[in-house]
Amino acid sequence: MFTEKELATINEAKEILRSKLLATDYFTSPQQTKDFCQTAIAHLEHEVFGALFLNTRNQLIEYTELFRGTVDGASVYPREVVKEALARNAAAVIFTHNHPSSDPSPSKADEQITRRLVEALRLIDIRVLDHIVVGLDETVSFAEQGLL
Repeated sequence: MFTEKELATINEAKEILRSKLLATDYFTSPQQTKDFCQTAIAHLEHEVFGALFLNTRNQLIEYTELFRGTVDGASVYPREVVKEALARNAAAVIFTHNHPSSDPSPSKADEQITRRLVEALRLIDIRVLDHIVVGLDETVSFAEQGLL
């Protein structure tokens, strides 16, 4: 476990890195997007479900952590995701969440909620480009695995 001072240093470094990544045209490849997601949430001890909201040119509008859970799950509500996407005038979205267990293998529940989100967003013409599951040292892309 980390001390409070170490955690504060880690969080400060994370915010510096995150701001630098967001300040660049960073999301030009799947690997860069996975790297961003890894940096943002891999270290957390609780599950977080977030979204990268993109414009029509697939440029980042905003990254937002939408839901916070426990060590083994987070409740995700499609209605709230739709509201957030519309509020940002997003044309596309990439979802991400972490597995505090460090195993990024998508669960059946992960696949099911992704399908529900794709269906909900399709009704309002917002594309889901990927869902990236983050472990401590690796990530899994739904798009690369053929799960989208």
